[in-house]
Amino acid sequence: MSDVPPPPPPPQDPYQQPQNPYQQPQQLSPADEKLWSTLVHVGGIFFYFVPALIAYLLLKDKGPFVRAHTATALNFQITIAIALVVSYALIAVFIGILLVLAVEVVKIVFCIIAAVKANQGQPYTYPLAIKFVS
Repeated sequence: MSDVPPPPPPPQDPYQQPQNPYQQPQQLSPADEKLWSTLVHVGGIFFYFVPALIAYLLLKDKGPFVRAHTATALNFQITIAIALVVSYALIAVFIGILLVLAVEVVKIVFCIIAAVKANQGQPYTYPLAIKFVS
């Protein structure tokens, strides 16, 4: 046995906060909740269900307003995805092209209405959405 002291601990970053697994997630401010809710609805116009899914997974614990809007947007975008799959399947019957156009127009209109409501701080529920996520 030697009298060699143990190596010193690695230097810590003075700006790093200690990690506490029991710490509650930090809530978003009301302005941030409105911003993220608006962005989720607008993102659905261009990227379908991807922004709603990512936002729901990342922001669901950050506040009740943003959770409600991300869940609503995700439910609507999943419903739209199902409608588009059915519409594309019906293209062989020539009615699918009209259905695809109708679904896209409905998606754009309802996403804009939801984004405006979210920006005003009001709750919104899409009228044609199937409730998959609560």
